[in-house]
Amino acid sequence: MTTRRSASIRSFWRDSRADRYCRALHPVGVFFALVFFAMSMTPSLLPRAWYLQAVATGISVAIGYGVGCLLAWVVRICGVSPAWSEKWRRRGWWALAAAAVVMIPLFLVLGSWWQQIVRKLVGVEDPGRPLYVAVMLLSLVVAVAVLALGRVLRRATRALTRWGKQYVPRPVARIASVVVVALLVVFAVNGALIRGIVAVAEKSASAADRGNHDGVEKPTAEKLSGSDASNEEWDSLGQEGRRFVVSGSSPEEIADFTGRPAVQPIRVYAGVESADTVEGVAERVVAELRRTDAFSRAVLGVATTTGRGWVNESVAGPLEFLYDGNSAIASMQYSFLPSPMAFLADRQTPQDAGRALFEAVYEVWSELPEDARPKLVLFGESLGAYGGQDAFSGAQDMIARIDGALWVGNPNFTPQWARITDGRDAGSREILPVVDGGEHVRFAGSSGDLDIGGLWEEPRIAYWQHASDPIVWWSPDLILGRPDWLREPRGTDVDPGVQWFPFVTFWQLTFDQVFSTDVDDGHGHSYGADAVRMWADILEPPGWTDSDVERLYEKMAG
Repeated sequence: MTTRRSASIRSFWRDSRADRYCRALHPVGVFFALVFFAMSMTPSLLPRAWYLQAVATGISVAIGYGVGCLLAWVVRICGVSPAWSEKWRRRGWWALAAAAVVMIPLFLVLGSWWQQIVRKLVGVEDPGRPLYVAVMLLSLVVAVAVLALGRVLRRATRALTRWGKQYVPRPVARIASVVVVALLVVFAVNGALIRGIVAVAEKSASAADRGNHDGVEKPTAEKLSGSDASNEEWDSLGQEGRRFVVSGSSPEEIADFTGRPAVQPIRVYAGVESADTVEGVAERVVAELRRTDAFSRAVLGVATTTGRGWVNESVAGPLEFLYDGNSAIASMQYSFLPSPMAFLADRQTPQDAGRALFEAVYEVWSELPEDARPKLVLFGESLGAYGGQDAFSGAQDMIARIDGALWVGNPNFTPQWARITDGRDAGSREILPVVDGGEHVRFAGSSGDLDIGGLWEEPRIAYWQHASDPIVWWSPDLILGRPDWLREPRGTDVDPGVQWFPFVTFWQLTFDQVFSTDVDDGHGHSYGADAVRMWADILEPPGWTDSDVERLYEKMAG
């Protein structure tokens, strides 16, 4: 009875869709899928939520399967095609099954352990009991979905080849079919899908831009944009612009901290809808600078924002204290979208905005007598750093035209940053390059890294980047190329066990970016109070001692 029941089960399995699907799998592909599964569980720069880990693992498994099938195909067309007997085929599948039974639970546990190490390094709380089963199941669903999509595309290619070979030789038809299907996929993803997502996101972001953050109210100080004395209407500044202009410190707060008289810091801003072009918006910002007499201040900061118009208060605020409020900061909005969506939608506008704002300010500033104009400094974070640097042709151009800069969390696709990093002195690490001995340009993961010995000549340009920031280190080149920062000693907040794996590392860092700001300051893409020390080193404001700087750091960090 038991024998008949077992035979019946085996017969049912052989006739099932699952059996046909499994028989269609290539054993070499399955082997590589297991290897890629194991690699996907290894640590990367930041801890990942279980569902992001599952998606990264599922994509990696599907890619691993494809790599295995590709290698098997290459071997076959080279004339190597072993004729395995049914017995050895069965043994091979049993061996793969045994490997899966061992590897999958082993690397699920190891992956959880590695994630705990990364959490401790970047100050993230342990979420509790790991969801091993959920990671395994969701990654399987993702892998199957990706493989199914791949098979659909393969069938489409074969169908086009059958049709095309009626008119051209079969090899030509096959190549043409692959090209056509590839182009259709690119069009569907880049043209229809991404544009559709961006359109929905922009509509939603535009509506949200009319709202206010808690506690943000129209300013009464005349030196702030959006006040009754301003040329810029309060409602026109956008959600992040409104928060920026009122987030500065009052003269009373500055004087209470420094023990010296202080004046009202100037903050000017214009929203994206205040003019038809970014050049027009920039001109409105300059008009606000003229209205507030900002060009008579001791220091003038020009900040390029992220996509939605955000300026990091941790970077802007210290300037006002370091100069007793005798400062002005100018910025503008160029998009409604948050940086990830702005990156997908349009990489050109951030550069246009950064260049337009700087050139408009520089045109007025450069005409002033040298002894009667403020120090001109630039800063920007993430997409703001990317856009702000486009005003310059190179590091020497920056050095020639401004008095200092602090570029924070530069995306890997920032051309200026990439050129300067690639031209670093021999022997210096990619995460902390030394450029021309640190004469004018220096890199730092924390303020202490700026002190590399030797005289730091003015003007001083600082690039602030954390070794664990995936936005700085993510690049499509990770798919097939091992970067220098994964050949060299790791940063102090990066697990020494982080390694490069083809395809896998790319997806790990892709998903690391999702929660890259949800870590303690000093890690990931979270840049905070250490900006106080950075600015003090860049500008050396008069009357400030090291102990004063530390007191301000503690105030900002608190």
